[in-house]
Amino acid sequence: MLAIKLKNSRRFAVALIVAILLLCSFCMVSAYPVFADVMEPELKGRVTLEHMQDMMDDLVRGGYYLYNEVRRNVDQSKVMQDYGEDAFFLMRKYMDCEVFSADGKGRLGKNSEEDLRRLLNKNTDYGLRVALEYDSGGQISVEVDGTCPDEDERYALEQRVYHYEPDSAYDVAYFFEEPVSAKMVYALTEENLQRYIRTQYNSQHGYSFLLSNNSTYLYFEWILIFLVVFAAVLIPCNKSWRIEEFWIFRSPLEIVGIVWAIACSMEGWYASVVWNTMNHTLADIVAEMGASGIDHGAERMLNVLMWFCVFAVVYWGTTCLRAVFTMKGRYWKERSICAHLLFWARDRKEELGEQVKQGADGATGLFRRMWAGIRNYVKRIYDSLINLDIQEAASQTIFKIVLINFMLLTVISCFWFYGIFALLIYSGVLFIILRRYFYDIQRKYKMLLESMNLLAEGILDAPIAGDLGIFNPMKTEIQRIQKGFKKAVEEEVKSERMKTELITNVSHDLKTPLTAIITYVDLLKSEEDPQKRKEYLSVLERKSQRLKVLIEDLFEISKAASRNVTMNFMRADIVELLKQVELENSTRIREAGLDFRWSLPKEKVVLLLDSQKTYRIFENLIVNITKYALPHTRVYIELRDEGNEVFISMKNVSAAELKFNADEITDRFVRGDASRNTEGSGLGLAIAKSFTELQYGTLKVTTEADLFKVSIRLPKRTEELAAYTPNGGKEEAQGNFVP
Repeated sequence: MLAIKLKNSRRFAVALIVAILLLCSFCMVSAYPVFADVMEPELKGRVTLEHMQDMMDDLVRGGYYLYNEVRRNVDQSKVMQDYGEDAFFLMRKYMDCEVFSADGKGRLGKNSEEDLRRLLNKNTDYGLRVALEYDSGGQISVEVDGTCPDEDERYALEQRVYHYEPDSAYDVAYFFEEPVSAKMVYALTEENLQRYIRTQYNSQHGYSFLLSNNSTYLYFEWILIFLVVFAAVLIPCNKSWRIEEFWIFRSPLEIVGIVWAIACSMEGWYASVVWNTMNHTLADIVAEMGASGIDHGAERMLNVLMWFCVFAVVYWGTTCLRAVFTMKGRYWKERSICAHLLFWARDRKEELGEQVKQGADGATGLFRRMWAGIRNYVKRIYDSLINLDIQEAASQTIFKIVLINFMLLTVISCFWFYGIFALLIYSGVLFIILRRYFYDIQRKYKMLLESMNLLAEGILDAPIAGDLGIFNPMKTEIQRIQKGFKKAVEEEVKSERMKTELITNVSHDLKTPLTAIITYVDLLKSEEDPQKRKEYLSVLERKSQRLKVLIEDLFEISKAASRNVTMNFMRADIVELLKQVELENSTRIREAGLDFRWSLPKEKVVLLLDSQKTYRIFENLIVNITKYALPHTRVYIELRDEGNEVFISMKNVSAAELKFNADEITDRFVRGDASRNTEGSGLGLAIAKSFTELQYGTLKVTTEADLFKVSIRLPKRTEELAAYTPNGGKEEAQGNFVP
C-alpha cells in the first residue's frame, strides 16, 4: 500500500509540474495580441519615428558624400571602396536628391528642371522631404516636411540632426571636406519610404530583433520564468513527492550550465517564431521545411510546445541547482564533472609510484625552470635594447652584451675544432636575433616617419599609436609639437576671423550714422521750411553724437587693449558706485520694463579702484541689460565681500535666443544680435572687460539657455601691494593713490 501511495503521489507531482508548464506556455501565447498591439506599426509595415530618426543620421553623412561628388576631392571609387556599405547608398536608390548652390542651381546634374522644382517646393506629395542647409561657416540648419511625419515627429527629426554624433565606423567629417554654402535636399515618396524600411529592417531578422528587445515582451517572458523558478523551488519542499529522486533532476552542474547557455543563445529564435506567428507567416516557413497543412490553430500549438520546452528547461535547471542548498558540500563532489575528474587524477597519481613521480617531476621541473630563466633573461636583454633610452648613457647595457658575447665565445673556443659547429649555431641564432631587432627598429622608425609626414601635411590630430621603443622620447616631443602647432593654428584662425569681423563691424557701425548725416545735409540744403530744417538739424545732432560716441568708444578700447590708459586709483566705495549707476539709469530701467533686484551689503566695501573706469564698467553692463533683457522680467544684481576679493554678478533673461559664443562676446565689436539692428557699438562689454583687467580683476560672461550672466571679481589691493607688479619687479604707479 505504501508503494502504491508513493507512486500515486509522484504521478500527481509530475502532473502538477506539467500543468504549471502548460499554464505558463498558454499564458505566453495568450499574450501575443498584446505584443501585436505594441508592434502594430511594424506588423502593418508603417513607417515609425524610430525608423526615420535612424535615417537622419544616414542623411547627414550623405551630405558629405554628395558634396564630395560636386567638389571631387576624393575619388568616387575610393569612396565606394571605403564607405560603400553605408546605409545612405542603399537609401539613395529609393530617393530623389540634389545639391543646390546658394543661387538655387542643382550641382549634381542628374535631375531635370521639373525634378529640381519639386525638390525645392515644400508643398509636395513626398512622404518624407529633408533639406539640410550649410552656411558659409559650415553651420547646419534643417527643414523636415512630408506626409509621413506629423508636426511633433518633424521637430524630433530636426533635433536628431542637430544632435548628430558621428559613427566611429563612418567618421566622414574627418576624411571629407565639410559642406559650406550648399543645400542638400532628399525626398522619398511614401511608397519608396516603406520599401526602403522593409529592405533595411528585414522582417525575418530585424523585426524579430526589435520584438526580442521590446519591454512588454520581456516583462511577460521573465515574469513567467520567475513563476516557473518559484514553482521549481517550492514543489520539492513536499518530501512525500520525492521530486529530486528522478534521475533527470540529478544532472551535473556543467550539463545544466551548457543547456542553459544554449537556451539563452536561442532567445532570438524564440522571438522570430513569435513574430512569424503574429505575422501569420509561420505556416509558410514550416511548409518550406516539408510539413504542410499547418493552419492558424496548429501555429498556436507549435508556439505552446516551444514555450513548454523553454519553461521545462528553466524548471529542470532550477530543480537541479536547488540541490546546491540542500546537499551543500556533497553537491560539488557528487554532481560536478570537474570534481570527478580531479578526484580521478588524484587517485591515478598515487598509483604511479612516489619515486618515479618525483624523478619525472624533478627532471621536468628543472628543465622548465632553466629554460624559463634563460628565456626571461634573453627577453629582458632584448627588451632593454628595444626600449633603450637614447637620451641616457647606455654603457651598462652595452657592457652586459659584450660580456655575454665574450663568455659564449670562450665556451665555444674550448671545443677546438668542433667549436666551429657551435660557432655556426651561435652565428645563426645571433643572425635571427639581430634581424628581428633590426626589423623592430625599422618598423618603429616607419611609424615615427608616418607620424612626422602627417604632421608635415598639416594633420595635427593624427595619433602616434603603439610603442616606439628607442624612439619614445621623439614620440613625446612630436606630441608636444602637435599640441603646440594645433594651439598656434587655432589662435591664428581665431585672430584672422576676429580681424575680419572687426573691419566689417567697424565699417558698418561707422557708416550707418555717417550715411544719415550726409543724407540730411543734402536735404537741409534744399529745404526752405524752417520747421523741417529744425527737425533735420535735430536728427543731424543725434547722428553726430552717435558718431562721436562710436569714435570715442573705439579710441577707448584701442587704448585699453594697448594698456595705454592712465589709471587714477583711489579708495572708492563700490556699493555707492553701484547705487549711483542705478540712480542715473533709473529712467532707462523704467522704460525697459525691468524689475531690478539688488542684493548689496549694508556696510561700505572700499577698494583701491579708478572710480571713473569702475563706474563705466557698471554703466555699460546696466545699459546692456536694458537693451537686450526680456521686458517685464527680473534682473538680479548681487555684490558679495569674499575676504580677499569682491564678487559682483548680474543676471537677466535675454529677449532673443542666445546663439553667440560666450567666450567671444566680450571681444571688440562682437554683439549678441548678429543682425546689428539695435543701438550700440558692440564695444560695451569689451570696454568693461578691459577696464576690469586694468584693475587686476576678471570679467566672465556665461549663458545657460536664455539666462545671461556676468561675473566680476575685483581683488582687494592696498597701496603697498599696488607698488609691485606680477612681473617680478616694482611697477610705476598708474595714477595717484588717494588714502
